[in-house]
Amino acid sequence: MTEKKFEELNLKDAFLFSAALQDPETCRLVLELILDEPVEKVNVRTEHALLYSSDFRSVRLDVYADARVEGGLQMGYDLEMQNDGKHLLPKRARFYQAEIDAGALRPGEDTELLRPSYIIFICTFDPFDRNAYRYTFEERCLEWGFPLRDGTRKIFLNTKGTTGDVPQALIEFLQYVEHSSDACVSGLQDKRVHKLHGQISTLKKSREWRGQYMLLEELLRKNEAKCEADMLDLVTKMIENGEGHMVPKLKENAEMLARMREKYGKGQSQ
Repeated sequence: MTEKKFEELNLKDAFLFSAALQDPETCRLVLELILDEPVEKVNVRTEHALLYSSDFRSVRLDVYADARVEGGLQMGYDLEMQNDGKHLLPKRARFYQAEIDAGALRPGEDTELLRPSYIIFICTFDPFDRNAYRYTFEERCLEWGFPLRDGTRKIFLNTKGTTGDVPQALIEFLQYVEHSSDACVSGLQDKRVHKLHGQISTLKKSREWRGQYMLLEELLRKNEAKCEADMLDLVTKMIENGEGHMVPKLKENAEMLARMREKYGKGQSQ
């Protein structure tokens, strides 16, 4: 966790992003900028946003929303800010899609009632190393290339992008994500980005949100200290049992780390 003050956060900071998008109008603006189409109404599912327990067993900083786009079509969205974890993104997208679908129907309801849904990751790095502002994925037939039309789409945005046929408004939004300041927005043209900045500026003055941010920082610090102690204990036990040569691989191999934690009784520290 950074030592930034709440007022210094940019939209790329997951806490500010999640806090800001709990406001339906802010969420609507962001969706319009990303999708490049009018969004009429948004309902943010706050039961999924900014959840954390006192012992830091559960923290969520993603945003679930239902929206009505032009024409009255109802859509489901999951939005998340990503500042690291590049190699995990494809399976995270798969997990979030499954989570949306699992809660979309009541028992016995027909699958035809499933709404179209988008998984959106806003990345402060290039997720696929092609310098694009946006990467969009849909299910397609490998043999013939035609779409499955299952109503799902995954969008990965790149704030470091330099190429791609995307609207200027999206480019300005991605710039603002990185630098959510008066200086940045003064050089941008899209009125929606200016409106978004006004809402972010108001949010940063909220004592309630500042207090929640300070609480989360404290929880993170306590958890980090506990994780460091657990990792030191794990490494010590591995060395004592002749597995010291495997220690350098723990950082890069998540499966090995999980196995070692289970083997030496550290499974609950993850």
